[in-house]
Amino acid sequence: MDSLTGQTRAVPLLQVRNVRKVFQQTEAIRDVSIDVADGEFLSLLGPSGCGKSTLLMMIAGLTRPTEGAITIGGTPVVGPRPDIAVVFQQPVLLPWRTILDNVLFPVEVLRLPRKDYEDRAMELLAMAKIAEFAKHLPHQLSGGMRQRASICRALVRDPSILLMDEPFSALDAITRDEIGVELLRIWQVNRKTVIFVTHSIREAAFLSDRVLVMGRRPSTVAAEFKINLPRPRTIPMMEEEPFNHHSRELRKAIEASHAH
Repeated sequence: MDSLTGQTRAVPLLQVRNVRKVFQQTEAIRDVSIDVADGEFLSLLGPSGCGKSTLLMMIAGLTRPTEGAITIGGTPVVGPRPDIAVVFQQPVLLPWRTILDNVLFPVEVLRLPRKDYEDRAMELLAMAKIAEFAKHLPHQLSGGMRQRASICRALVRDPSILLMDEPFSALDAITRDEIGVELLRIWQVNRKTVIFVTHSIREAAFLSDRVLVMGRRPSTVAAEFKINLPRPRTIPMMEEEPFNHHSRELRKAIEASHAH
């Protein structure tokens, strides 16, 4: 209960509490605490090597914190979970499988009935504007189209949380902006909770509801920003002053975190 408004606060879907991660003698992350609401688009912004991806992998259950706790819906994360999907920097599609077969791969790995998911896979490919390439092999698609297919693969099992680790970093600037718009369009329909790792200030400002700026190693949350831009977001918005204001504020926060 909020003592000022008298309203009950929504319990965050994801809670990260006092998390620390040490690799051998190197402290990568120190005392990070984050709450993420159901349906929120949150970006972790910071320089390469500052621990953003490490934090993401701990949330995914792919590596364990040295100290602290991570819970989803009140349940501790102790390993990979079916309600979490990860999109990596590279699409990592199997070259001998068609795009549709790649999207359905997680279903097969979990030995779920493929026929129950084929319609959803095709819906996602249509939403990502690549349905006509369902029977193509990955090498027949552009880099941006392959990354869209990897997003469809992550969404096919209808996860609660989508973790994205610099998924557009290998793309050229124009493709990157275009696929950002596509991601937001898919997100508006599916309304998953997204945690998006990037070192692009523009990308963080364009995509997010909220941005956490991560400081240098040992990394902690140096600053937090709410992005008050209307949705749906469009590429022309990137030329306008409200967007540029957010970008400047994020840049200042990164520069300040480096000064310490």
